[in-house]
Amino acid sequence: MATFNSKAGVQKKGLITELRGALMTGVSYMLPLVIAGAVIMGFARIGASFYGIVDIWDSAHALSDNSIIRLLYSFDQIGSIGLSLMLPIIAGYIAYGIANKPALAPGLIAGALSQQLGTGFLGALVAGLLAGYIVRYMVRYIRLPGAFASITPIFLIPFGATLSSCLIVIYVIGEPLSSLNQSLESSLQMMSGTNKVLLAAIVGGMVGFDLGGPVNKAAITSSLALLASGIYDPNTAAQVAIVVPPIGLGLAIFIWKSRFQGPLQEAGKSSLLMGLVGVSEGAIPFILAKPQLIIINVIGSAVAAALAVGLGAVNKAPISGFYGWLAVDGWMIYVFSIAVGAGIIAVGAGLLVKPEPQTSGG
Repeated sequence: MATFNSKAGVQKKGLITELRGALMTGVSYMLPLVIAGAVIMGFARIGASFYGIVDIWDSAHALSDNSIIRLLYSFDQIGSIGLSLMLPIIAGYIAYGIANKPALAPGLIAGALSQQLGTGFLGALVAGLLAGYIVRYMVRYIRLPGAFASITPIFLIPFGATLSSCLIVIYVIGEPLSSLNQSLESSLQMMSGTNKVLLAAIVGGMVGFDLGGPVNKAAITSSLALLASGIYDPNTAAQVAIVVPPIGLGLAIFIWKSRFQGPLQEAGKSSLLMGLVGVSEGAIPFILAKPQLIIINVIGSAVAAALAVGLGAVNKAPISGFYGWLAVDGWMIYVFSIAVGAGIIAVGAGLLVKPEPQTSGG
């Protein structure tokens, strides 16, 4: 019995590792596409603001007498196309992460279908997993004799896996996930004022809690799911909170040198740079050395997220690094909120951590 439990535990751990790896594969292939689309779109909207235009996406601007406005409208359309590919790409590369190249086409098509059905980000994740495991099953168990074996990878798998995964999306998971997505949208769209700010503070605190761990990932994944449905406040909160701890702790080493010495001085420089490019894990060395900093990270992240959302900043893309800040609606508020949250962490870290004992020379 003990041996059986041990094997079951190993298998469960292996499955979780595999699923996490597939999800990270999907995200890693999706992000460059989303960054390209969001930054191009942001460039168009910032440029349009100089002409007093707040709706550069309106097709009427394609007929403008001003050639620059027409060009900015084209930029916005290019960016929009990039963002519209987010769900098919993440589904396709989740499938790829499970069953390699043969799963790519079924995953892309199932992801595009889930987008059409309104299942949101969660539907794309499920579609990618379905396609990946169906392809893996077909590769493992379909064995045709002789000359017919060559048609398996070029015909049977693309045809069978695509059709199977898409039928499951349509007739099994499509309606429940679409209803769930619509319910989430409705409940979040009803949130306003204090409720919206409270939601942002909760998301921000979760993101700042374990810096890339399960609580952080749960908040970010949920925010991405809602982002795909056009609900931007949770994403705004999450993207602010991602960068606040590493930037804040990076600044702390310059303000409180006596409290962060030795390896943490070097870690602080890396943390600051990693924060600016949107990697929260840069702050992990500080948490390992001074676990009490988790408290101040949660506070700073929650305050920054609530401030950004409460004052009306809107981040419509899953981009946390500085290269996407100018593309945010209300970017000055957004940057101000990051600065406030980072400042809370930088100051609070010094007040919470005792000075390192000075070593005597000689």
